[in-house]
Amino acid sequence: MRDISKDTRLCISLSARPTNIGTRFHNHLYELLDLDFVYKAFTTTDIAAAIGGVRALGIRGCSVSMPWKEDVIALVDEMTPSATAIESVNTIVNDDGRLIAYNTDFIAIRTLLDTHEVPRTSCAVLGAGGMAKACVAALTDAGFGPGTVVARNATSGPALAEQYGWAWVASPEELADGAAELVLNATPVGMAGGPAENDLPVGPELMEAARTVFDVVAFPSRTPLVRAAEAAGKPVISGAEVIALQAAEQFALYTGVRPTPEQVAEASRISRA
Repeated sequence: MRDISKDTRLCISLSARPTNIGTRFHNHLYELLDLDFVYKAFTTTDIAAAIGGVRALGIRGCSVSMPWKEDVIALVDEMTPSATAIESVNTIVNDDGRLIAYNTDFIAIRTLLDTHEVPRTSCAVLGAGGMAKACVAALTDAGFGPGTVVARNATSGPALAEQYGWAWVASPEELADGAAELVLNATPVGMAGGPAENDLPVGPELMEAARTVFDVVAFPSRTPLVRAAEAAGKPVISGAEVIALQAAEQFALYTGVRPTPEQVAEASRISRA
């Protein structure tokens, strides 16, 4: 067990439903790389006060999850291009009281589309929140689209679609035939602890038509959608892969040290043990 002193630097996560995944991931790498840091997960009912605490207490880094990825924009001092492009923040770095915002979700999603060699086919993104924005931006940057945003919210759904020149429908049932050869779930459906943790975000017809399924929900690693896609013999990209890559980017931003791919893979395995 590493000693914690007055000089130990603190990094945190803020999530509506905290897990131990990020805590184990970062703390394992701190110990492995002999870095005087410690990481702790939190939740809050007052995001403005929580971000104020990050600034006032000198907390070095803060990971931001749903539902605050857009709310924190007004609370930081600087938006980097990755956050500005999609108006969504998942990482805050505190540089001597100046809060700088990033979005490492975009980097992770964009990387996985290439490493999995996903064919540039028709695509549909389920959701219109901060993670959905990162997904649409990454798909567009990777040469997909124009695709379709599938979101019940009649304000944020069309707005996201219009921003990238995509189409919008309110439900998966409204998708045209062939419009979703890549299905990407960026909603909380299937998330452990949530009201829809046992549900599927799409029906059997859309699953059958899909050539690739991508679920960004990270916990559990095998969501109902991932299990259904595997059972149907579809290529799958999981949220476990997203969270490992985006956490590695956060780790580098917080510490200035970039772990090797092998170290990231081991930290990811330990985080889910």
